[in-house]
Amino acid sequence: MNVFNDRWLIADWPSPAGVHAATSLRTGGVSPSPWDSLNLAMHVEDDPIRVVENRRRLGLPAEPVWLEQVHGKTVVRADTVPVGEVPRADAAWTDRAGVICAVLTADCLPVLFCDRAGTRVAAAHAGWRGLATGVLEATVAALGVPGDEILAWLGPAIGPESYEVDETVRDAFLNADPAAEAAFTPTRPGHWHLDLYTAARHRLEAQGVTVHGGDHCTCREADRFYSYRRDGLTGRMATVIWLED
Repeated sequence: MNVFNDRWLIADWPSPAGVHAATSLRTGGVSPSPWDSLNLAMHVEDDPIRVVENRRRLGLPAEPVWLEQVHGKTVVRADTVPVGEVPRADAAWTDRAGVICAVLTADCLPVLFCDRAGTRVAAAHAGWRGLATGVLEATVAALGVPGDEILAWLGPAIGPESYEVDETVRDAFLNADPAAEAAFTPTRPGHWHLDLYTAARHRLEAQGVTVHGGDHCTCREADRFYSYRRDGLTGRMATVIWLED
């Protein structure tokens, strides 16, 4: 069951006690249209002063380690990032309590991880490029525990009915793994619907990871989520995870 409050979608997964995980909604902030209203990204032409206020309104116990996401597979250890630094990476992990890992999305797939012992957590940003490149596998490797000791939660992303791609995208997946064909449904000549959730599950389950979540569409749920494909200039949600301090 999905659990919402005024600013958050709480992750619905059997995580150990002390693991906190959620995705922010677009409501409850101070940004005007087209970022209305809880935009958390500095790179989308919103006023930085408003973004700082929106981040404050999240009510988190600490400032997250924000990333400059580049659709790659670099994973950083969040607790080693200097205060105020924004590393170029698409995933972060930590085993230190009170350190918040975060990724920003508006259609791309946010994926949260924890180990079954509740001692380490991670957040990854996985659009199609990141998925095809192997950002999820890189995050599993960075956690440093066997895949069957890891849980993953797939946060809100664009759903397959709203996400049409061309053969360049399909080839990027199939060249790496022909079994990725299951994530594509043909639409018109040279185009397919891509199911990011199916693609992510396939890759994670191949690592032995137990997967939860993956039942939203950012494009269709306009009252809750930002969508770049739907709106173009728009805000970003944050998907966060941390260990209780």
